[in-house]
Amino acid sequence: MSSALSREDVAHLASLARISLSEDELDRLGAELPAILDHVAAVQGVVESAGEDVAPMSHPVPVANVMREDVVRPGLTPDEALSGAPASEEQRFLVPKILGEE
Repeated sequence: MSSALSREDVAHLASLARISLSEDELDRLGAELPAILDHVAAVQGVVESAGEDVAPMSHPVPVANVMREDVVRPGLTPDEALSGAPASEEQRFLVPKILGEE
């Protein structure tokens, strides 16, 4: 099923993911991504052929949640929490707008 991805395809995927890639990384990922997509397709094929008698699971062995008593403890003040932030406004982290949001 492998099909080559062009450098432009890889660059487009990187831009959608907001990842900056060097020229060498574009070349390397162009060679690696088709194999990754083949593996994803193989897993998807197994999932589709499993049928309804196989229950979906998030973990291969049973796990139990460990609970502890909920105890109120002193926390950070807003100024302490924001002290390492590059930018803040009105006691909130200030981040760049994306996707044309107003």
